[in-house]
Amino acid sequence: MVEPLASTHEDGLFAAGQDLDVWRYLTAFPNACENRARFHRWMQEALTATEEGTEGGWAIIERRSGAPIGSTRYLALRPEHHGLEIGWTWIGKSWWRTGANVETKLLLFAHAFDTLDCERVELKTDARNARSRAAMEALPAQFEGIHRRHMKIPDGWRDTAWYSVIAPEWPAVRTALRRRLADHGVIAYAQG
Repeated sequence: MVEPLASTHEDGLFAAGQDLDVWRYLTAFPNACENRARFHRWMQEALTATEEGTEGGWAIIERRSGAPIGSTRYLALRPEHHGLEIGWTWIGKSWWRTGANVETKLLLFAHAFDTLDCERVELKTDARNARSRAAMEALPAQFEGIHRRHMKIPDGWRDTAWYSVIAPEWPAVRTALRRRLADHGVIAYAQG
């Protein structure tokens, strides 16, 4: 499940994010788990952007324990165009392939399309991030191409793979996400 990101999530998120693989492609804060001060800066930037209304931060919560296991955000908010981006998503490595990311995407897409009345939801990732790209294609989101040298990163330039889901595609994406959750033995909570 997801809930609005709050400072009370910081300790649990720091514990969940203790693997460099989690942070490999999160370019603004590579390796944020390396030390507590670096992670705190990441957390403060997420909270500040949420408070200012330029982003919407979420904590990903494990249902059984109630512990935070990752985070994600709404970015590139464009209410005048009924659009936003889902990004900055990371989940602790112990929860990879458990259905946690699938459920997170179902909940975020449902909120975006059914509550916020979005027409378009974008997803972007480093073009080299095969795991993330496979997850986006499994939604299924539509691949829209590679934006070459889209972003400056510490070791050079990032080519960015762009994907999207638009409102007419949402019912099929919702069905696919629910089916994938069922394969993980998870009940689909986002109804509609």
